[in-house]
Amino acid sequence: MLLSAQNVSKEFGNLRAVAGADLAIEEGEIIGLIGPNGAGKSTFFNCLAGETLPTTGKIVFDGVDVTTASPETHARLGIGRTFQVPATFEDLTVLDNVMVGAFLRHPHRTHARAHALKVLDLVGLKDRQDLRARSLGTPGRKRLEIARVLATGPRLMLLDEALAGLTPAELQQAIALVRKIHETGVTLVIVEHIMEVIMTLARRIIVFNQGHVIAQGEPQQVVKDEAVIEAYLGRGHRNWRKKD
Repeated sequence: MLLSAQNVSKEFGNLRAVAGADLAIEEGEIIGLIGPNGAGKSTFFNCLAGETLPTTGKIVFDGVDVTTASPETHARLGIGRTFQVPATFEDLTVLDNVMVGAFLRHPHRTHARAHALKVLDLVGLKDRQDLRARSLGTPGRKRLEIARVLATGPRLMLLDEALAGLTPAELQQAIALVRKIHETGVTLVIVEHIMEVIMTLARRIIVFNQGHVIAQGEPQQVVKDEAVIEAYLGRGHRNWRKKD
């Protein structure tokens, strides 16, 4: 077991954003977290990443209790996460941005630079390594955000709507990139509203609604679940499925 979350709840005052959620992740999996806005999936995601402390529950990564650990501890242990809005250093070059992540495992500048270049090659940004981060468009910023996390050497990577805001062609390229990352041995958890991404990449889906996990399983099984259709996919999905 790579990561285990047991009975995780998070309350904000009188609001219970997550209610007793469980998740077990085996090494090598690709898991999708879906649900309507306000369902609790992002809060749960942030608990896994160390950005939010659970009110109750326990999160263990590779045998280490990380329930109350800092994001920095998560990163050192091998958990990396992207943000919905890419957190780039605008005035630094693309290469320097990725080197910031690389320094976690490679303290010497020469080694960090070499590692960062390998990551940039993987994500398709090596030819733009000398550009300032601010000069990149949405696809480039998304890739740079992923590259900075990859440079930290994660075993588990949490992607927070990392493929949102892309054109159909850009989306296909991004899906191909995520597959390449998975092939390097990185386990993935993806929060995404684009069902094409979830259905194409995820091996298992966890569905949140009103703070609760209402369904989980293989994608083709989950999208046929009546509770999921009512809470998230909508009646149009049911009608489309009947025609298919």
